[in-house]
Amino acid sequence: MRGRPLLLLAALTAVAACSSGSSVTSGTSTDEPGTTGQAPDTSTDTSDGGGATATIEWRADPDDPSIETGVLEVPVDQDDPSKGSFQLYLARHLAPADSRTGSLLVNPGGPGFGGTDLAVFADQIYSKALLDSFDIVAWDPRGTGLSEPALDCIDDYDRYYTGYDITPDDDAERQQIIDLAQEFTERCIGQNADILQHIGTNNSARDMDAIRQALGEDRISYFGFSYGSELGAVWATLFPDTVRAAVLDGAADPNADFVESGLQQSAGFELALTNFLARCSGDPTCAFHHDGDAEAAFDALMADLDEQPIPTTDGRPDLTRSMAITATAQAMYSDQLWPSLEAGLAAAEQGDGAGLLDLFDQYYARQADGTWDNSLEAFQVISCMDMPERLTVEEDDATAAQFAEAAPRFSPGTTGSYFCTFFPPTEEPVVSVTGAGAGPILVMGTTGDPATPLESSRAMAAALEDGRLVIVDAEGHTGYLPGSCSGDVIDAYLLDPTGAAPDDGTECN
Repeated sequence: MRGRPLLLLAALTAVAACSSGSSVTSGTSTDEPGTTGQAPDTSTDTSDGGGATATIEWRADPDDPSIETGVLEVPVDQDDPSKGSFQLYLARHLAPADSRTGSLLVNPGGPGFGGTDLAVFADQIYSKALLDSFDIVAWDPRGTGLSEPALDCIDDYDRYYTGYDITPDDDAERQQIIDLAQEFTERCIGQNADILQHIGTNNSARDMDAIRQALGEDRISYFGFSYGSELGAVWATLFPDTVRAAVLDGAADPNADFVESGLQQSAGFELALTNFLARCSGDPTCAFHHDGDAEAAFDALMADLDEQPIPTTDGRPDLTRSMAITATAQAMYSDQLWPSLEAGLAAAEQGDGAGLLDLFDQYYARQADGTWDNSLEAFQVISCMDMPERLTVEEDDATAAQFAEAAPRFSPGTTGSYFCTFFPPTEEPVVSVTGAGAGPILVMGTTGDPATPLESSRAMAAALEDGRLVIVDAEGHTGYLPGSCSGDVIDAYLLDPTGAAPDDGTECN
């Protein structure tokens, strides 16, 4: 998907609509705050060491006593309090008081998505063993979800994500792509000027430490999916003394630059699509079977859409090739969406693009009332403010052939994406990940992961001082599944009072 880089969002969110030294010690010691087995107070308060106090006033959910929500104030700029503050929105799923051993910070990925659903719907995501031992603590990272202020660039996603041809036939069509990218960026800069330079991953990692302090825990555990792996690795690098244990599931390559990471991801989606089409070709019940040649049928449909978009639903844009590729990308996040993709492709052949539009809308988080949340806007701003690179239009255009070669079905575009081209240089690019002093960190990679291919997770494990790679043989994005080998391996690591981690290269088939 060359029109816009793809979100690194854990498929698990569909249920909702990281110590100094060479080892990790127990999180159950009675002399560690927050790990006494006692029920947590309704508010937590601790000094940050510099005279300021971080406080969360927790409020119980009237419909579910196991859920609490709260707000934590953190500075926009730690070096300049005059720049204001973010109000981080948090939620936690409480462990039973008689079995609780501490808190587990969790993040679903993005960047740009709020994370609190992981706590609200924790009983649908995590094993009973984790729920019995940890308060599941989630938050909407700065600029996202219900945290304030939230990043806001545009209101009409259709204008910026549907109205262009990724294989422009002339200079006018090519200029339209450039103009839309520049217009989008100018809106983001103009409407978020006060927070633009303080929205990146380094700052979110500092917020994690503020949450830890407010929870009153000297050391804390973390479980991040997808982009949440990068966030966790940055946190473990900046605050190694506070890491009790950390799981990075579906990890991106922390050392890849903008182009390299895009190529890795495009190749991952290409492989997932190849697997999808092969399975469809081999299954006569697949709605897009085509007598065992779903591959040729897919290619023909994409070529047809490139020439002539087809109708979708009243009041919405016609389905273009770019939109169909985005819809396909959405389905690659989980093979549970493959039947919807089969049906959508088959209907599109008959001139009905509504099914693929529905998958497209899922990717862009379109709401039932026809509005969008700010997740894709936040995704782009956070990503660009992490990246030191700024490709010119010409430099970005020059990469198109590389993407087409790496992923001919997923990246057929003939121009650059201009994703960060028009953003100002970042004042604080994301730190180099090392995890030095944080102890063993579990990194999980899945063989069929489209968004964070196995090789990128392998690169994350290698970048960490003590990264332990666990390989899961499966399709879809991220590997954790309660009750399976992958779930058992993660649970055992997080629950072990000695901090014992699995051997590097452990496999789950």
